[in-house]
Amino acid sequence: MKLSRGIREISKGRKGRKSFLFFMAAYFIFWIIFFWKKAGHGVWKQRAKGGMIHNTNGVYEMYVKRVLDFVLSVLAIVIFSPLIFVVAILVKVKLGSPIFFCQERPGRNKKIFRMIKFRTMTEERDEKGELLPDRDRLTGFGKLLRSTSLDELPELFNIARGDMSIVGPRPLLAEYLPLYSRKQARRHEVRPGLTGLAQISGRNGISWEEKLGLDVEYVDNVTFLGDLKIILDTVFVIWKRDGITSETSATMEKFKGSGGF
Repeated sequence: MKLSRGIREISKGRKGRKSFLFFMAAYFIFWIIFFWKKAGHGVWKQRAKGGMIHNTNGVYEMYVKRVLDFVLSVLAIVIFSPLIFVVAILVKVKLGSPIFFCQERPGRNKKIFRMIKFRTMTEERDEKGELLPDRDRLTGFGKLLRSTSLDELPELFNIARGDMSIVGPRPLLAEYLPLYSRKQARRHEVRPGLTGLAQISGRNGISWEEKLGLDVEYVDNVTFLGDLKIILDTVFVIWKRDGITSETSATMEKFKGSGGF
């Protein structure tokens, strides 16, 4: 009797675990379908549009990378949704509205998309109504968000949509497009990334020439192992909180062109 009762209890426990796993799987599939339908560019679109054709480096870049970006970004949104909610509340309390910083940035093939981040600066202005310099508007809370990269969390939605990738050159200002040399412009042959080779090599602590050179180096060497290494190194860089600011600015000085080819 005692043995049969114990088996029934174990059976109930297994059923409970199975029900929980089934629920979590259904929840995850729901979000996959939701973002699949909402994806502005789709998983398989944008092969060679916008007048710029990139010679891909193999099966991973052609077929696997975008699928991994989509699945992992949706999974990350589901897992980190409580953290995203908490950060949003803190931004509202510490900095006020708007919570998000949205800006048009050029993506793959220079196609403009709307990038979304958590706001890290105040809206303080001088007597002429112009925004104060970054160093005066960047608060301690904003510095914390940047140093931990928590301000980048909303970009997971850009990745799910197909605007960005988990790994790739960072999306820069649209006003820089005419300033790039022919070689530097090749950074737009791939989707911009949440992190990239330049970010693990100094972030804002290296020169523009070095940063853009690393972007092009990544474009020519897109591999699964390379992306995995960049992701792991990114965790280490965030932990160390290196390269958040440049030597002369609270953020990064504007790019003014390098005059190369």
